[in-house]
Amino acid sequence: MHPSTMPHRFLFAAAILAGLALAGDGLWIKAKAVLAQLLLERAFAQTIATHRDVKPWSWADTWPVARLTVPRLHAAAIVLAGSSGQALAFGPGHVEGTAEAGERGVAVYAAHRDTHFAFLKEVAVGDEIDVTRRDGRTVRFRADAATIVRFDATGIDPSSVRPELVLSTCWPFDALTHGPLRYVLHATIIAEEASSGRIDTSSPPPSSDHQSVDP
Repeated sequence: MHPSTMPHRFLFAAAILAGLALAGDGLWIKAKAVLAQLLLERAFAQTIATHRDVKPWSWADTWPVARLTVPRLHAAAIVLAGSSGQALAFGPGHVEGTAEAGERGVAVYAAHRDTHFAFLKEVAVGDEIDVTRRDGRTVRFRADAATIVRFDATGIDPSSVRPELVLSTCWPFDALTHGPLRYVLHATIIAEEASSGRIDTSSPPPSSDHQSVDP
């Protein structure tokens, strides 16, 4: 090997190793998300069976509150209480101050675009979206609109009389940096399923005027 080519070969090898390391980090993040959802599924099943909130692991500062499913896409995720950064690292979060799914008002779930809400770009208007609550009741929604807005100007009105659902994530889907835009998918209730009785929709809406969404 000619001495003058050696530095170039070392630089090329270093670049390859750096790329593999970054790819490994990406794979680890995705693997962690999948593993977390398995633990969350187990905790959510226990929550329904015992009628009490069950943490997925001992040090968790959140817990499962719902299972979100899009049947056409065979996509599903366990939704966690709250929308803190720690909660969103492991699954979609139920944004604080928004309604329970199926109750009067708007239930808002937020998640990262590259993990738990990566499937949102495939959801079409007319798709059914099912939410199984921690009390075991399932509420069915239908996607009816999608908009792109600033995180602080979502237009979400928590005083809605009908039960509604909003799924939000960062936009654009393929961006590598965090920006102010959000993809907001809106859905309205179409049916409820429960082992006994109906979901109560007579509770008052949250008192806040409008809701910001910032996954």
